[in-house]
Amino acid sequence: MKKAFDSDYPVTGRFLKGRLRHAMSRHEADATEAMFDTVERFDDGHVLSRRGELVNRSTILVDGYVIRAVVERDRRHIVGIQVPGDFIDLHGYALKRLDHDLVAVGPVRVSFVDHERLNHTLSGDLHLTRLMWFSTLLDASIHRAWIMKMEQLPADGSFAHLLSEIWERLRLVGLGDAQGFDFPMTQIDLADACGTTAIHMNRMVQKLRAGGIVDIRRGRVNVLDRAQLHGIARYDPDYLYGPGDLAVGAHFDIAD
Repeated sequence: MKKAFDSDYPVTGRFLKGRLRHAMSRHEADATEAMFDTVERFDDGHVLSRRGELVNRSTILVDGYVIRAVVERDRRHIVGIQVPGDFIDLHGYALKRLDHDLVAVGPVRVSFVDHERLNHTLSGDLHLTRLMWFSTLLDASIHRAWIMKMEQLPADGSFAHLLSEIWERLRLVGLGDAQGFDFPMTQIDLADACGTTAIHMNRMVQKLRAGGIVDIRRGRVNVLDRAQLHGIARYDPDYLYGPGDLAVGAHFDIAD
């Protein structure tokens, strides 16, 4: 039976929600929450981790958005967007150095766990280790989808796909609503995520608004026509491993 952890786990209650949260035992949920001591707040633009720095802790995003950014030849490329519940740099536990920056977009609340403590928690717990591994593989699945859509679709399709994905990821963790979601990214941010220019992004935003599909203003994405948005994006959310053909919940061993 699916368990509601949010009120009992204020830091980690959204971790794997909508995917494998139900597969966590009470002991595993307690152990995961206990790894984190305090929640810290950071403002827009704060760099949580910089490319090449030695990583000795990992971060869970409690509220807000964090981007993965690579700067090359004086141009920033946004190669990932993290939403609440994401363990945004768990792969740093193995890699020790990241090839990108992690940057807050808008105000964020995060919590950190030292790798020594993480190692102690996971030691001897294969099931919890698999759950953590699943979360990093989910990031890889999202990256593959981004690559495919950037190659497959014109810029407006990639933009529609990004909006569709963020909306679905928020829905999976109990955020957003039937009409849309709060989203503090600027048009410059969106352009850097879609591989286009701010001028072209502005045209796409205006086109979607004029077509009665999406209205973006004042840090809010209002979806006016879900079917058209998903059509432009050729959107199939299976790669997020929520409900659908790739759902793993029924096939993942549930801990005692």
